[in-house]
Amino acid sequence: MPALQTRPRPADPAPRRRNRAAAALAAAAPALAAYAAVRLVGLVVLQMWASAEGKDALHLLGGRWDSVWYQRIAENGYGYTVTLPDGGIHPDLAFFPLLPALERALAALTPLTVQGAGVTVAWVAGLAAAWGIFAVGARLHGRRAGVVLAVLWGVYPTAFVQSMAYTETLFTALAAWALYAVLRDRWIVAGTLCVLAGLTRPSAAALIAALAVTAAATLVREYRAGDREALLRRNARMLSGVCLAPLGWLAHVVFVAVRQGSPFAYFEVQAQWGNSIDGGRALAAFVLGLPLPAALGLCTALGLLGWLVFLCVRLRQPLPLLAYGIAIVVVSLIGSGYFGSRPRLMMPAFPLLLPSALALLRLRTAGTAAAVTVLALASAGYGAWTLLGTGPP
Repeated sequence: MPALQTRPRPADPAPRRRNRAAAALAAAAPALAAYAAVRLVGLVVLQMWASAEGKDALHLLGGRWDSVWYQRIAENGYGYTVTLPDGGIHPDLAFFPLLPALERALAALTPLTVQGAGVTVAWVAGLAAAWGIFAVGARLHGRRAGVVLAVLWGVYPTAFVQSMAYTETLFTALAAWALYAVLRDRWIVAGTLCVLAGLTRPSAAALIAALAVTAAATLVREYRAGDREALLRRNARMLSGVCLAPLGWLAHVVFVAVRQGSPFAYFEVQAQWGNSIDGGRALAAFVLGLPLPAALGLCTALGLLGWLVFLCVRLRQPLPLLAYGIAIVVVSLIGSGYFGSRPRLMMPAFPLLLPSALALLRLRTAGTAAAVTVLALASAGYGAWTLLGTGPP
């Protein structure tokens, strides 16, 4: 009687996935170590300065300004409103829910307080962001460029916010990995990450726009190239990712609308905080109200920002990165909010740092290390000075 033949069992994909993840982590290790080192410099300088002034560094990172609003939502949910002396009101509905949800979950699962959980989430998300930024830079220009790009993001002038219980690191991590997914043509992953980014902060609109612009450009290019009948079928995953992308942001907008009983309640809440879109009038008024030397200095800084955008265009960055970086800058500049917060609002626009990263790579290793050291110390000193001041950052 012939022996029974059995089909070979399919190989378990889990070990392969673990091996790929381990290899990816090993490749990113220099970037993560360098990023952690420059952020540690900032924390050490802050601790020393705070101790000299008799202040608690951890409280400075997690116990003031927006951090308190997120922690209050984590502890009690939405529903808190502050009435200002001038009669204005600040409702907590302006803040998006993902960070407080993570704070609450981590505090429930560990001995950490909600404040400690918020700082922990920010630090872990900072490493995740540095990894995503490295991955983007490495895919475009090699691993050394990825390392330098991640480090430059860690020494950004307002990088001290990356150590605070704020949403900047969480949002940047989600945005960086979403853009990396788009570069690898993994649109469902990108859309899912964009949903989470939309639950993190309103600037997710820039990421949503970047995905939409990239998809539209892809469709137009392929339409002109022919094979029009298979166009939508071939790009079904891309279109699904684009449709998925805005759902997180829309979910919060709808939540606020239902809670307040008005379809435009979210925008009304943002206006109550002074965060409405005014096309740049508030920025122009701020510049015109400064003394002439300060106004010239600020205009020079804005000119340098425009020059960075130009360099990114000349570098021919992939469309999703270029669209995202420009959109973040535009969103940060055309709002009517507090001017001092605009540099940190632009911090997630890491693609704008790519020309500087490539310029640093042209130096000798010692020169690159020296430049990064100077930038890390300057960022640390500015961060400590800001956090020990009256703020808000």
